[in-house]
Amino acid sequence: MSGLRERKKRQTYEAISEAAIALFLEKGFDRVPVAEVAAAAEVSKPTLFRYFPAKEDLVLHRFADHREEAARVVLARPDGTGPLAALHRHFTGGLARRDPVTGLNDDPEVLAFQRLLYGTPSLVARLYAYQGASERALADALGGGVRERLAAGQIIAVQRVLAEENWRRIEAGESAGAVEPDAVAAADLAFRQLAEGLPL
Repeated sequence: MSGLRERKKRQTYEAISEAAIALFLEKGFDRVPVAEVAAAAEVSKPTLFRYFPAKEDLVLHRFADHREEAARVVLARPDGTGPLAALHRHFTGGLARRDPVTGLNDDPEVLAFQRLLYGTPSLVARLYAYQGASERALADALGGGVRERLAAGQIIAVQRVLAEENWRRIEAGESAGAVEPDAVAAADLAFRQLAEGLPL
């Protein structure tokens, strides 16, 4: 029974978020009150806030699964593979898959979502909070000390800069296919620089 209840909760969670994002894309994040989102999703405001404590979470939940992704990659890496090598391989794999998190995706719906995200200051601020959580999780996976926290901060920052550069070029009109060779080269350079400065 609990599996069914969890599935129903997940469906409600997704339905609320999808209704919210559709409204935000149509009207703008700041022009849509939470009450309108609740009405569109056919839930009460208290129910909405039970699932999403802040309005920004209605959008940023799409990143929730990625918050501990770098940490998971490090912890699940094969024997004999260093943390940086595993993260490098994972990032370049994401480029090949056109994972939106890498910025290398020119699907119109993905671009519209990214314009909403990067064009709304409160969402950008919330995104940085998510990245802070990513840093903490990665630091713990690396060992949890000051050295590891410094390394995690650099790694997460590098991944963010790479993704933003890819997105900036695609937003300017280039295709993902045209950007990909430079994106792979930039990732190789970035992780090589990290490897030279971080003995991981």
